[in-house]
Amino acid sequence: MTIKNLSIVAIALLFTSCKNDFQLVKIEGKRIEINDSLTANQDIENFVAPYRERLNKDLDSVLAYAVNTYSKSDGHLNTAIGNLVADVVLEQSNPIFKSRTGNDIDLVLLNHGGIRSIISKGNVTIRTAFGVMPFENSVIVVALKGQQIEDLIAYLSRAKRAHPISGLQLELDEDFKVISSSINGKPIDKQKVYYVATNDYLYNGGDGMVFFQPNEGEYVLDYKVRNTLIDYFKKVDTLNPVIDDRFTQKN
Repeated sequence: MTIKNLSIVAIALLFTSCKNDFQLVKIEGKRIEINDSLTANQDIENFVAPYRERLNKDLDSVLAYAVNTYSKSDGHLNTAIGNLVADVVLEQSNPIFKSRTGNDIDLVLLNHGGIRSIISKGNVTIRTAFGVMPFENSVIVVALKGQQIEDLIAYLSRAKRAHPISGLQLELDEDFKVISSSINGKPIDKQKVYYVATNDYLYNGGDGMVFFQPNEGEYVLDYKVRNTLIDYFKKVDTLNPVIDDRFTQKN
Protein backbone atom coordinates (compact mmCIF):
# COMPACT_ATOMS: atom_id res chain seq x y z
CA MET A 1 0.00 0.00 0.00
CA THR A 2 1.33 3.44 -0.88
CA ILE A 3 1.14 6.14 1.77
CA LYS A 4 1.51 9.72 0.62
CA ASN A 5 1.68 13.16 2.06
CA LEU A 6 3.34 12.43 5.38
CA SER A 7 3.90 15.79 7.02
CA ILE A 8 6.93 16.55 9.12
CA VAL A 9 6.33 19.55 11.37
CA ALA A 10 9.13 21.75 12.64
CA ILE A 11 8.37 23.98 15.58
CA ALA A 12 10.53 26.94 16.44
CA LEU A 13 10.61 28.06 20.06
CA LEU A 14 11.91 31.31 21.38
CA PHE A 15 13.35 31.87 24.83
CA THR A 16 11.47 34.83 26.25
CA SER A 17 13.22 35.13 29.57
CA CYS A 18 15.88 33.65 31.78
CA LYS A 19 13.08 31.67 33.50
CA ASN A 20 12.97 29.29 30.51
CA ASP A 21 9.53 30.41 29.34
CA PHE A 22 8.84 29.46 25.76
CA GLN A 23 6.80 31.16 23.06
CA LEU A 24 5.72 29.57 19.81
CA VAL A 25 6.83 31.80 16.94
CA LYS A 26 6.49 29.64 13.83
CA ILE A 27 5.22 26.26 12.58
CA GLU A 28 6.51 24.90 9.29
CA GLY A 29 5.40 21.82 7.41
CA LYS A 30 7.19 19.78 4.80
CA ARG A 31 5.60 17.12 2.61
CA ILE A 32 7.52 13.90 2.10
CA GLU A 33 6.14 11.28 -0.28
CA ILE A 34 6.39 7.64 0.66
CA ASN A 35 6.02 5.42 -2.42
CA ASP A 36 6.99 2.10 -3.96
CA SER A 37 10.54 3.27 -4.55
CA LEU A 38 11.29 2.54 -0.91
CA THR A 39 12.74 -0.93 -0.38
CA ALA A 40 12.22 -3.26 2.55
CA ASN A 41 14.94 -3.83 5.07
CA GLN A 42 15.99 -7.42 4.37
CA ASP A 43 17.23 -8.02 7.91
CA ILE A 44 13.81 -7.09 9.27
CA GLU A 45 12.08 -9.18 6.62
CA ASN A 46 14.18 -12.21 7.53
CA PHE A 47 13.43 -11.73 11.23
CA VAL A 48 9.67 -11.37 10.70
CA ALA A 49 9.25 -14.12 8.07
CA PRO A 50 8.94 -17.17 10.39
CA TYR A 51 6.45 -15.37 12.63
CA ARG A 52 4.41 -14.31 9.61
CA GLU A 53 4.39 -17.86 8.26
CA ARG A 54 3.30 -19.31 11.61
CA LEU A 55 0.57 -16.68 12.00
CA ASN A 56 -0.79 -17.29 8.50
CA LYS A 57 -0.75 -21.04 9.09
CA ASP A 58 -2.79 -20.62 12.28
CA LEU A 59 -5.24 -18.17 10.70
CA ASP A 60 -5.83 -20.45 7.72
CA SER A 61 -6.31 -23.69 9.64
CA VAL A 62 -9.71 -25.16 8.73
CA LEU A 63 -12.23 -25.33 11.57
CA ALA A 64 -15.55 -26.02 9.83
CA TYR A 65 -17.38 -25.88 6.49
CA ALA A 66 -20.07 -23.42 5.35
CA VAL A 67 -22.67 -24.91 3.01
CA ASN A 68 -23.50 -21.50 1.50
CA THR A 69 -22.22 -17.93 1.40
CA TYR A 70 -23.80 -15.75 4.09
CA SER A 71 -24.05 -11.96 4.04
CA LYS A 72 -25.68 -9.45 6.36
CA SER A 73 -27.52 -7.99 3.34
CA ASP A 74 -29.37 -11.24 2.58
CA GLY A 75 -32.43 -10.60 4.74
CA HIS A 76 -34.87 -7.88 5.81
CA LEU A 77 -35.13 -7.88 9.61
CA ASN A 78 -33.06 -10.98 10.27
CA THR A 79 -30.25 -12.60 8.31
CA ALA A 80 -28.67 -16.03 8.42
CA ILE A 81 -25.26 -14.67 9.39
CA GLY A 82 -26.74 -12.35 12.01
CA ASN A 83 -28.77 -15.19 13.49
CA LEU A 84 -25.64 -17.34 13.57
CA VAL A 85 -23.56 -14.74 15.39
CA ALA A 86 -26.28 -13.99 17.96
CA ASP A 87 -26.98 -17.68 18.58
CA VAL A 88 -23.26 -18.40 18.94
CA VAL A 89 -22.83 -15.63 21.51
CA LEU A 90 -25.73 -17.10 23.49
CA GLU A 91 -24.50 -20.69 23.24
CA GLN A 92 -20.88 -19.92 24.09
CA SER A 93 -21.44 -17.26 26.75
CA ASN A 94 -24.30 -18.78 28.74
CA PRO A 95 -22.29 -21.55 30.43
CA ILE A 96 -19.76 -18.97 31.64
CA PHE A 97 -22.46 -16.62 32.89
CA LYS A 98 -24.42 -19.39 34.60
CA SER A 99 -21.34 -20.77 36.34
CA ARG A 100 -20.67 -17.34 37.83
CA THR A 101 -24.20 -16.21 38.67
CA GLY A 102 -26.51 -19.22 38.62
CA ASN A 103 -28.66 -17.43 36.03
CA ASP A 104 -29.21 -17.95 32.32
CA ILE A 105 -28.85 -15.37 29.57
CA ASP A 106 -32.36 -14.59 28.31
CA LEU A 107 -31.52 -12.88 25.05
CA VAL A 108 -28.75 -11.49 22.89
CA LEU A 109 -28.67 -8.19 21.03
CA LEU A 110 -25.81 -7.20 18.73
CA ASN A 111 -25.61 -4.65 15.92
CA HIS A 112 -25.97 -5.12 12.18
CA GLY A 113 -22.94 -2.90 11.49
CA GLY A 114 -20.71 -5.01 13.71
CA ILE A 115 -20.67 -7.80 11.12
CA ARG A 116 -17.87 -6.71 8.81
CA SER A 117 -17.56 -9.53 6.30
CA ILE A 118 -19.39 -12.40 4.66
CA ILE A 119 -18.86 -16.05 5.46
CA SER A 120 -18.00 -17.61 2.12
CA LYS A 121 -19.13 -21.06 1.07
CA GLY A 122 -16.40 -23.56 1.80
CA ASN A 123 -13.78 -23.86 4.49
CA VAL A 124 -14.24 -21.76 7.62
CA THR A 125 -11.03 -20.69 9.37
CA ILE A 126 -9.83 -18.50 12.19
CA ARG A 127 -9.26 -15.85 9.53
CA THR A 128 -12.99 -16.08 8.76
CA ALA A 129 -13.81 -15.14 12.35
CA PHE A 130 -11.41 -12.19 12.22
CA GLY A 131 -13.07 -11.02 9.01
CA VAL A 132 -16.59 -11.19 10.44
CA MET A 133 -15.62 -9.66 13.78
CA PRO A 134 -12.34 -7.69 13.42
CA PHE A 135 -12.96 -5.52 16.47
CA GLU A 136 -11.90 -6.26 20.03
CA ASN A 137 -15.43 -6.06 21.42
CA SER A 138 -16.18 -8.29 24.40
CA VAL A 139 -19.38 -9.87 25.66
CA ILE A 140 -21.10 -8.15 28.55
CA VAL A 141 -24.33 -9.31 30.17
CA VAL A 142 -26.70 -6.61 31.39
CA ALA A 143 -29.59 -7.09 33.84
CA LEU A 144 -32.60 -5.13 32.59
CA LYS A 145 -36.13 -4.81 33.90
CA GLY A 146 -38.94 -5.72 31.53
CA GLN A 147 -39.73 -2.04 31.02
CA GLN A 148 -36.25 -1.49 29.61
CA ILE A 149 -36.75 -4.51 27.36
CA GLU A 150 -39.73 -2.62 25.96
CA ASP A 151 -37.36 0.28 25.23
CA LEU A 152 -35.01 -2.16 23.50
CA ILE A 153 -37.88 -3.44 21.37
CA ALA A 154 -38.97 0.10 20.52
CA TYR A 155 -35.43 0.78 19.35
CA LEU A 156 -35.50 -2.25 17.05
CA SER A 157 -38.83 -1.23 15.56
CA ARG A 158 -37.53 2.27 14.82
CA ALA A 159 -34.18 1.07 13.48
CA LYS A 160 -35.78 -1.16 10.81
CA ARG A 161 -32.50 -3.08 10.49
CA ALA A 162 -31.48 -6.68 10.92
CA HIS A 163 -29.71 -6.20 14.24
CA PRO A 164 -28.79 -9.75 15.33
CA ILE A 165 -30.96 -11.09 18.14
CA SER A 166 -31.38 -14.42 19.87
CA GLY A 167 -33.98 -15.42 22.45
CA LEU A 168 -36.23 -12.52 21.48
CA GLN A 169 -39.16 -12.92 19.08
CA LEU A 170 -40.55 -9.78 17.48
CA GLU A 171 -43.21 -9.11 14.83
CA LEU A 172 -43.93 -5.70 13.29
CA ASP A 173 -46.83 -4.48 11.16
CA GLU A 174 -46.59 -2.69 7.81
CA ASP A 175 -45.80 0.58 9.61
CA PHE A 176 -43.07 -1.01 11.74
CA LYS A 177 -45.24 -0.93 14.85
CA VAL A 178 -44.86 -3.83 17.27
CA ILE A 179 -47.58 -6.48 16.90
CA SER A 180 -46.13 -9.07 19.25
CA SER A 181 -43.02 -9.67 21.29
CA SER A 182 -41.82 -12.43 23.58
CA ILE A 183 -38.69 -13.82 25.18
CA ASN A 184 -38.17 -17.53 24.67
CA GLY A 185 -41.84 -17.87 23.78
CA LYS A 186 -43.14 -16.15 26.92
CA PRO A 187 -44.78 -12.70 27.32
CA ILE A 188 -42.49 -9.99 28.63
CA ASP A 189 -42.99 -9.21 32.33
CA LYS A 190 -42.26 -5.54 32.96
CA GLN A 191 -41.24 -6.26 36.56
CA LYS A 192 -38.96 -9.19 35.82
CA VAL A 193 -35.21 -8.85 35.45
CA TYR A 194 -33.86 -10.21 32.17
CA TYR A 195 -30.24 -10.92 31.37
CA VAL A 196 -29.21 -9.50 28.01
CA ALA A 197 -25.90 -10.35 26.37
CA THR A 198 -24.44 -7.65 24.15
CA ASN A 199 -21.00 -6.20 23.51
CA ASP A 200 -19.17 -3.46 25.38
CA TYR A 201 -19.54 -0.98 22.50
CA LEU A 202 -23.33 -1.22 22.54
CA TYR A 203 -23.45 -1.29 26.33
CA ASN A 204 -21.79 2.12 26.33
CA GLY A 205 -24.40 3.58 23.97
CA GLY A 206 -22.99 2.63 20.57
CA ASP A 207 -25.44 2.79 17.64
CA GLY A 208 -27.75 4.83 19.86
CA MET A 209 -28.54 1.90 22.16
CA VAL A 210 -28.92 4.01 25.27
CA PHE A 211 -31.39 1.66 26.98
CA PHE A 212 -28.65 -0.46 28.61
CA GLN A 213 -28.10 2.18 31.30
CA PRO A 214 -29.14 2.51 34.04
CA ASN A 215 -29.55 -1.18 34.78
CA GLU A 216 -29.87 -3.76 37.53
CA GLY A 217 -26.27 -4.93 37.13
CA GLU A 218 -23.67 -5.76 34.51
CA TYR A 219 -21.33 -8.72 34.17
CA VAL A 220 -18.14 -8.60 32.11
CA LEU A 221 -17.32 -12.09 30.84
CA ASP A 222 -13.81 -11.32 29.50
CA TYR A 223 -14.82 -13.15 26.33
CA LYS A 224 -14.40 -11.48 22.95
CA VAL A 225 -17.27 -11.83 20.48
CA ARG A 226 -14.76 -13.01 17.89
CA ASN A 227 -13.53 -15.73 20.24
CA THR A 228 -17.07 -17.03 20.72
CA LEU A 229 -17.12 -17.59 16.95
CA ILE A 230 -13.71 -19.29 16.92
CA ASP A 231 -14.66 -21.60 19.79
CA TYR A 232 -17.95 -22.46 18.09
CA PHE A 233 -16.31 -23.13 14.72
CA LYS A 234 -13.88 -25.49 16.44
CA LYS A 235 -16.64 -27.66 17.89
CA VAL A 236 -18.96 -27.96 14.89
CA ASP A 237 -18.45 -29.61 11.53
CA THR A 238 -20.82 -27.61 9.32
CA LEU A 239 -22.36 -24.12 9.30
CA ASN A 240 -25.87 -23.92 7.87
CA PRO A 241 -27.65 -20.90 9.47
CA VAL A 242 -31.02 -19.77 8.11
CA ILE A 243 -33.28 -16.73 8.03
CA ASP A 244 -36.18 -17.52 10.36
CA ASP A 245 -39.15 -15.90 12.12
CA ARG A 246 -37.40 -14.36 15.12
CA PHE A 247 -37.77 -10.81 13.75
CA THR A 248 -40.33 -10.33 11.01
CA GLN A 249 -42.72 -7.82 9.45
CA LYS A 250 -46.30 -8.67 8.54
CA ASN A 251 -47.24 -7.84 4.94
